[in-house]
Amino acid sequence: MPPQSALPDGLPAPARSRAMLVIILGLTVAVLDGSVVNLALPGIAREMNASAAHAIWVVNAYQMATLIMLLPLASLGERLGYRRVYLLGLGLFALASVGAMLANSLGTLIAARAVQGLGAAGIMSVNAALVRLIYPRAQLGRGMAINSMVVAISSVAGPTVAAMVLSVASWPWLFALNLPLGAFTVWLGRRALPHNPVAALGGRHSWLDVVLNGLMFALIFVGAERLSVRGGVASGTASPLAWGLLAAGVLVGVVYWRRQQRLAVPLLPVDLLRIPVFALSMGASVGAFCAQMLAYLALPFLLLEGFGRTPLQAGLLLTAWPLAIVVVAPLAGRLIGRYPDGLLGGIGMAVFACGLALLASLPAAPSDWNLVWRLAVCGAGFALFQSPNNHTIVTTAPLQRSGAASGMLGTARLTGQTTGAVILAALFAVWPPHNGQGEVVALWLGAGCAVFSGVCSSLRVRAPQGAGH
Repeated sequence: MPPQSALPDGLPAPARSRAMLVIILGLTVAVLDGSVVNLALPGIAREMNASAAHAIWVVNAYQMATLIMLLPLASLGERLGYRRVYLLGLGLFALASVGAMLANSLGTLIAARAVQGLGAAGIMSVNAALVRLIYPRAQLGRGMAINSMVVAISSVAGPTVAAMVLSVASWPWLFALNLPLGAFTVWLGRRALPHNPVAALGGRHSWLDVVLNGLMFALIFVGAERLSVRGGVASGTASPLAWGLLAAGVLVGVVYWRRQQRLAVPLLPVDLLRIPVFALSMGASVGAFCAQMLAYLALPFLLLEGFGRTPLQAGLLLTAWPLAIVVVAPLAGRLIGRYPDGLLGGIGMAVFACGLALLASLPAAPSDWNLVWRLAVCGAGFALFQSPNNHTIVTTAPLQRSGAASGMLGTARLTGQTTGAVILAALFAVWPPHNGQGEVVALWLGAGCAVFSGVCSSLRVRAPQGAGH
């Protein structure tokens, strides 16, 4: 790999815009498809004579395949080129959408969704590394702000998009829309995405490393799923198996971690986690997405069951969150470089925590305005945090390890979201979502996670910097 100074400093403006459009479109469909099917699950279960516990694997298969393959594909991108992995992932995603659209059994649909998740992992594993090549170093903050905004909005927009599609068409159209968009993005990506020199990283990863990586994430994911969706916490019947799976995942993780520490270029980037700023940024990211998931899963129950809003009213009110992200994310991108990332992230999480605490403190019958401005505070705080945090994660790593850093972005997001969903399931087992008590506790816990994230972010201000700076 040539030194950073010997590489072109980003793309010229017209080419940069085309390349960034490819990143935006690919990332939108990959993140959006993680939740866009949720609203259609009851109809899919009825049509295919399946139970809710089985139908949920239409979502789980996608998320688990993505989580398992993020780091291996990020490593592959460092060896074969980020552009190639991104385009192959996007093409596989589009082809798997055909299988999902035409599926006539639940098993076929779940298998197609797993392949879709594999394609999504190809997209998400290297997108931030490509942004680092697309933008000049002086403008990288803007690129990361766009990237972060797309992820943040797509993460919460799935139910809204699904409601729009399902109001005029059946559930297969949720996948059919990916075909023309995927084909266009692959066509444009072949012409617009930059090439990167392939790094001489010294040896390939063994299949054992890949297997241990997949086994660790799969065991933890399935154990968490059994605790949450299948009611293991509430009934106690599934808990021994669920906790056993979680314990097995942790044990595999310990073995995997110890193996990786002996490698010069590990699949699980423990070399990057030794950089204090990188490790603190990862902790901040996991905490922030855990808080976001706690809030965004609890809020619909609070609005519908606690405050008596209709589904349409609840959906309109919740749009205040992503709209605030759209407004604040570009501002956050402009602030990167002028102020320390850790300071911006710490302020963002402080604002986010205040927004969640204000939502938890709402009176019994709040007005729409009281809901909207609090939701907007949450979105604004999250947007101010995410772009600087992602900028630090990507730029702290040496240039030849940009793929690993990019893969860790998605891993942190999915880990935080999964943790938040499990915590909420445990809360609902104790306080069923009928009178709003469980939702309020979830919002307070989310505020606590945001405070933890803010502390991690603020500690970066004085932490030693990594090789990428």
